Amino acid sequence: MANRGVAQQTSKPLHGKTRLGKAPEDKLITRDVALVMAATFFFMASNMLVTPLVAGFAQSLGAGGALMGLVSGMMSIVSLFCRPIAGALSDKTSKRVLVGVGASLYLIANVWYACSSSPASLIAARMVNGVGFACCSVCLATWMSLLLPLRHMGAGMGLYGTMNALAMAVGPSIGIGVHQAVGYRPAFGVSIAMALAMVCSVMLVRNGGNPYRAGQSDNSGKAADSSKAAGSGVSHTWSIRKVIEPKVIPLSLIFMLFAIPYFANQSFIASFAAGLHLRVHVSLFFPMYAIILLIMRLTLRDLFDSKPFTFWLVIGTFGMALTLVFLQYMVHDVMLLLAAFMMAASYGLMSSATQSQAVIIAGKARSGVANSTYYIGIDLGMSLGPLMGGFLYAHVSLHWFYLAFLVTLPLMWLIYALSHTYTQSARQSAR
Repeated sequence: MANRGVAQQTSKPLHGKTRLGKAPEDKLITRDVALVMAATFFFMASNMLVTPLVAGFAQSLGAGGALMGLVSGMMSIVSLFCRPIAGALSDKTSKRVLVGVGASLYLIANVWYACSSSPASLIAARMVNGVGFACCSVCLATWMSLLLPLRHMGAGMGLYGTMNALAMAVGPSIGIGVHQAVGYRPAFGVSIAMALAMVCSVMLVRNGGNPYRAGQSDNSGKAADSSKAAGSGVSHTWSIRKVIEPKVIPLSLIFMLFAIPYFANQSFIASFAAGLHLRVHVSLFFPMYAIILLIMRLTLRDLFDSKPFTFWLVIGTFGMALTLVFLQYMVHDVMLLLAAFMMAASYGLMSSATQSQAVIIAGKARSGVANSTYYIGIDLGMSLGPLMGGFLYAHVSLHWFYLAFLVTLPLMWLIYALSHTYTQSARQSAR
């Protein structure tokens, strides 16, 4: 009888496990994860659809060169200041609420674009877009990290990055195609439709992404460390740690140095090719980059959880060095495609490696602040890359344009060495 009872018990799931002993929480792609990934795709595609059009639209409304630059950059400037606040809020409230607010602001901004009749109106719309972008980018990443088991964090965040890569390829292509066919305002209408699709995806997610509390089990089945969990030892005094995760700052700075050449190239590759009269099809670069990155992230996704950060930093450093060399000396499309391949192996892979590492070292309870700190590096790269590119384009020979960005590579390793030394010293002192 006793043996029968044991047999009956073992035939039933224990703690949510199946007969094969695999917990449902071990699944990488669940219904909610798929919906958050869909929301991420529509969010980034909507943003990337507008990005290559807004400067030209401002010019069509009477803006000069400087004002066109201000209109284009206003979203990143506003987002830079709003991200830390969004990150802190995402650790204290439902991710569905914050993403819903951000998506609504996105929707308002796109309607505003379509109705704008002056550059000043466009600047105001870009400011609203910047607040929505800050909320959605941080909260979608944080929401995704909360839905993933820690053991699959690298692979999951790699897939999250894949949705961004696809959107970066699809969004601009749709936007430019619709604009060339029927004009700016209908193109903004497509962006509005994508924003609506994002809202629908968010509303269908069952797990609303409530704050990670003390004693709560994560998706790996382990209880949260109460010293790290949200809500433990709540302090009513303000501190910088409420909006920035200090442990993630070195990662953010390292990724900023990858982002600077990436966004400088994004802004100046066409001008560089035209200035040197190169017979290359620069329009191929970013679609090929996105396709290659998609393949890399899908084939290498398990390595993000098994290889240390140093492994990815070595690959990223060599990849970025080769990218800059190929771009500097490209004379035909083969070198352009090689540059796209190496950019995917550097900036693209480091995006996933850095973001997953940021969440892991900060802990799920502070994943919102960790993601917002990580995104500060992107915002700085988006701002500094075009500024540095503009300075070099105006004051340095084009024959040295891309090679000048090689200076970012030793700076990455200097930051890594200093932060590693500091961490080791802190551990020895604690002992």
